[in-house]
Amino acid sequence: MIYRSRHNKVLLDLLQQFPVVAILGPRQVGKTTLARQVTESWDGPFHNFDLEDPDDLARLDEPKLALGSLRGLVILDEVQRRPDLFRILRVLADRPGTPARFLVLGSASPELLRQSSETLAGRIAFHSLPGFALDEVGTEALDRLWLRGGFPRSFLASTGADSLRWRREFIRTFLERDLPQLGSRVPGTTLHRFWAMLAHYHGDVLNLAELGRAFAVSHHTVRSYLDLLTATFVVHQLPPWHENLRKRQVKRPKVYLADTGLLHALLNLEDPVALERHPKIGASWEGFALSEVVRCLDAQRGECWFWGTHQGAELDLLVTSKGRRLGFEFKRTTAPRRTRSMAIALADLQLDELVVVHAGEHAFLLGERIRAVPLAVIAKELA
Repeated sequence: MIYRSRHNKVLLDLLQQFPVVAILGPRQVGKTTLARQVTESWDGPFHNFDLEDPDDLARLDEPKLALGSLRGLVILDEVQRRPDLFRILRVLADRPGTPARFLVLGSASPELLRQSSETLAGRIAFHSLPGFALDEVGTEALDRLWLRGGFPRSFLASTGADSLRWRREFIRTFLERDLPQLGSRVPGTTLHRFWAMLAHYHGDVLNLAELGRAFAVSHHTVRSYLDLLTATFVVHQLPPWHENLRKRQVKRPKVYLADTGLLHALLNLEDPVALERHPKIGASWEGFALSEVVRCLDAQRGECWFWGTHQGAELDLLVTSKGRRLGFEFKRTTAPRRTRSMAIALADLQLDELVVVHAGEHAFLLGERIRAVPLAVIAKELA
């Protein structure tokens, strides 16, 4: 087991400030394990309810009666199965002295769990838990993390074949069991075909009409499928940045599968050799490196963008945080070079710095306010 100390610290800090804290992330990403690590650091009693356990569900038949007398830390795992509990949590969170803090674990976004945002406004903090990051597994495991993805059971599997088998089984159960529990009525086979098709658009600007034609459905249907996969954390949409630059700018988001291990499973890439030969290898590496940069910066949704113009200039990632504008380009090469597009992005977006993240071993300057940094040391360089 890998101890996720950074996330543990964030959660303990949030529990001091808010009566309800939610850990959100896809199924099997390690939310339950992280909650267990929080209890080991928690100074006081704790109580655990697994809402997939029939016995725990029975205990919550009268939720106010079951939860009202508890003190300390109360954990509600897979809370999306009982969204009605949020109304009870609002009442319990408003008690004088806050006798209990609630740590809720969910596999759906706040937008999908509308009750949480409507009834617990001002009382709840959300913490997103992704898969393992490079600073958690070590730089020597970079290629393994990229190929297998960050889901703990996939990354820690004994063999590559076991890892791939786990990811394929995850995809099946996610589509056939987890999404229907959230109210999805789309057949699992349909969503599997759409998800696999989406893997071929990984790293591309989203074109709903093109996807609709390829899938033989309307762009409205494509949007509903895409929003469902986004709300359950398996797809990420990177919004476009645009401002008054007297240039025609791209105003559609880019789409990425959130985990490269799932991307490779959907593309049927079984090993490093197959990945090396696939035309999406560059896009796969870009998405992997992009997610590492976002984690290193602890950038929030609303702070991350991509930028492009119809004249061909583009920037893979723009992070606007703490009054600064940082730009990032991702190049799977050992010797990146300064390009005209970089110079345009640096000037037009008034970047404080542009970092070219590459697959080599050395950091070096490419020009004024432009530097090349290896992915393996990105956490140290951005600290």
